Amino acid sequence: MIRRLRLASRNAVIAVATALALGACSPAYAVKKPKADGPPEITHAPTGTTEIGTLGGVPYRIDIPAKWNHGLVVFFHGYSEGMYSYKVTTPLNEQTGPVFERNYAVIQSAYSQPGWALEQAYPETEALRDYFIKKYGQLDGAKPGKNGKNIEMVVVGGSMGGALVTASLELDAKSYVGGLDLCGSVGPTLVAFERRFAWRAAFDFYFPGVMPPLVPAPVDFVETPALRQKADAAMKANPTGSAAMRNLTGLHTDREVARDVVYFTFVLADMAKRAGGNPFDNRNYLYVGTTPGISATDNALNDGVKRYAADPKARPYLVRHYTPSGRLTKPMLALHTTYDPLIPTNTLALYADMVEIAGYGDNIVQQYVHREGHCTFTRDEVGRSFDELMNWVHTGKRPQPGLLK
Repeated sequence: MIRRLRLASRNAVIAVATALALGACSPAYAVKKPKADGPPEITHAPTGTTEIGTLGGVPYRIDIPAKWNHGLVVFFHGYSEGMYSYKVTTPLNEQTGPVFERNYAVIQSAYSQPGWALEQAYPETEALRDYFIKKYGQLDGAKPGKNGKNIEMVVVGGSMGGALVTASLELDAKSYVGGLDLCGSVGPTLVAFERRFAWRAAFDFYFPGVMPPLVPAPVDFVETPALRQKADAAMKANPTGSAAMRNLTGLHTDREVARDVVYFTFVLADMAKRAGGNPFDNRNYLYVGTTPGISATDNALNDGVKRYAADPKARPYLVRHYTPSGRLTKPMLALHTTYDPLIPTNTLALYADMVEIAGYGDNIVQQYVHREGHCTFTRDEVGRSFDELMNWVHTGKRPQPGLLK
C-alpha cells in the first residue's frame, strides 16, 4: 500500500487479510516449559526486587515492586538487530518503568533470536509467564503455582512488541484483561513488509547500484554509517528522485529516507533468511503519489521499477508470523506519535478495520501524542495511557480516541 490508501484498495487489503486469518493461517505456537538454567541473580532494593536469569537458554528479567499490587505486565520488546541482554543495574526504560511505578510487576524475555522474532518471542515469553506464576503467584496466603488466577495480567509491547500484544490478546485472551500497544507494527505482517519491499525497489529505480540486491537478499547484511552516507549522498545528487521517494514514503527528509532504506535492507534480508527464500512480491503493487497532482512520474516508476515474484515456499512464513484475525475480545489501547519514520502513524487503521469487521470494534482505541519519531513517548505519556487502559478494564468506560489528554 502507498502512503495514502485508496478506499477500494484498502477494502481489498482488509478482505484479503481477513480471508487469510479465517483460513487458519495463525500459528499454533508451541509453548515449552523449560527449567531455569541455574540460580538467577536477584537483587533487593527499597523500590523492589529484580531477578535476572536464563530460562531454557533465553535471558529474562523480572521486576517486582516493593508494594506489589499483584498485577503483572507481560512486556514484549521491539525489533532488535542484535541479541538482547539484561543487567540488574540497568533501570527500567520509558516503556516499562511507568507501569512498575504503578506497582505492577514486569516480566520480559530477551527472545532467543534477534530480528522479526515473533516465532520465538511468543512461546518464550509464555514460558517466562508460567515460570513467574509458579514462583511468585501467591496472594492472600495462596501457595505459589495457583496458575495465576489471583493475578491481573496485562500485555504491553513496543514497536514489534505491539504485534505481539495483538497476537497475545487474540491467541490467549483468557489470560489477559487488556493490552497496551506502543508505536506498534500492528496488522498483517505481509502488508507492512511488502510496503517496505516496494519502497526499497522504488529506491533502486531512482538510485540504481547504491544498495545491495533485493533478491537474493544479501547474506549477513549489516547496517553501517558508511552505507547510510552513501545513500544520502546519492539522494543529494538526484533531487528529483529524492522528492519522489519522500512523497512516496511520507518521510520528511532525505536523511530519513536513506536511513530507512538501509534499515529495510536489513529487515527484509532477515525475513528472507527466516522464510527460506524471498517471501516478497511487488508485481501487483501500484505506486502512486510520487509527485502530487501529476501522474507522469507515477507512470514512469510503475513502468520502470523492477518487479519480483515471491518464492511460493517462503511466502507462508510472512502470513503465519503474523496475520491477525481481528478477534479482539479484550480492550486494547494503542498509542502512536503523529509522525513516525519507521512505522507509519496510520498503521493501526487496517487492523482496526479488521477488528470492526470481526465484530469487536468497541475493544480498540487509538490515541496519539503531538511528537515526531519512533516510540518517542515520555514516561508520563506511557503512564497516562496505561492508566486509561486500566480504567477502561476496571470500569468499562472506553477511553476517548484521539489526542492523549
